[in-house]
Formats: sequence, C-alpha cells, structure tokens
Amino acid sequence: MKFHHIGIPLSEKKEDMSYGDSLKVWFTDPSASPHNIEFLYFDKRCPLAATVQKDTHVAYTVDDIEEAVKGKTVLFPVTEIVPGFKIAFIYEDDIPIELMQMPNSELQ
Repeated sequence: MKFHHIGIPLSEKKEDMSYGDSLKVWFTDPSASPHNIEFLYFDKRCPLAATVQKDTHVAYTVDDIEEAVKGKTVLFPVTEIVPGFKIAFIYEDDIPIELMQMPNSELQ
C-alpha cells in the first residue's frame, strides 16, 4: 500500500475540475498539488456513501484491491472506473479510505 492523495470535499466547484461521469463527481488532479490534495465536488446523483461525500479521505494504491478490501468495512465496493483502474472505499480509523488499483506502475 502506497500513499496517493488526500481527498477533500467542497461545497462549490473549482474552475480546474474535471468530471468523472461514472461516479458523478467533479475532481482536481492531486498530482498537480504539491501536497497531493484532490478537491471533490459531488453531483446529487453520485453513488458514493454519504461519509465519502462529506468527510476528507486518504487514498492509497494497492497491488490487489480485491485482497485489500477483505475483512474491511466497505463503504463502496470494488468498481472498475475505466479499464484497468479500480477503486473502493473502506472505513478505518474513523475516516473513509480510498483504495486504488492502477493499470500500471507509471500511474502510481
């Protein structure tokens, strides 16, 4: 498991956000932030758990996301967002944790 970013929900969209249609969420690129911060604005149709939409989360890349969620409190099940890129949200240490399995090591 390797740290990837911190996700912070916003009540208003920022100008530099992109839209992720599969999750109905606007987001910034955490690699553009010196502190790996991803800002998020959620569409009313977003399927993510309420706690993900209102609380800050920490995200990690993992080699095997299916294995990483075993025995955890799952807020959002393993979902392939685009071919080869999977995410899931778990709840641990009183905060949402995003797990991400990237299609190759270059994206990590």
